[in-house]
Amino acid sequence: MTTSSLVELLASDLNAQGGVFCPSPKADMKIWNSHPKVYLDVGRTGEARCPYCGTVYKLKAGEHFGAGH
Repeated sequence: MTTSSLVELLASDLNAQGGVFCPSPKADMKIWNSHPKVYLDVGRTGEARCPYCGTVYKLKAGEHFGAGH
């Protein structure tokens, strides 16, 4: 069983759509030796798990992503 990492993010770490890409330097990953790049929608629920490596990207407590509606 692999141990997944947790990466806490600020709302300002998300792109305009509320997402991040994995692999990510924020997760201490080297882009060249990791899995294919995938988009994770963190803004919608406050967290997302990478289907390849299991890393969880989560907004820090008190952080909120507003989609401008």
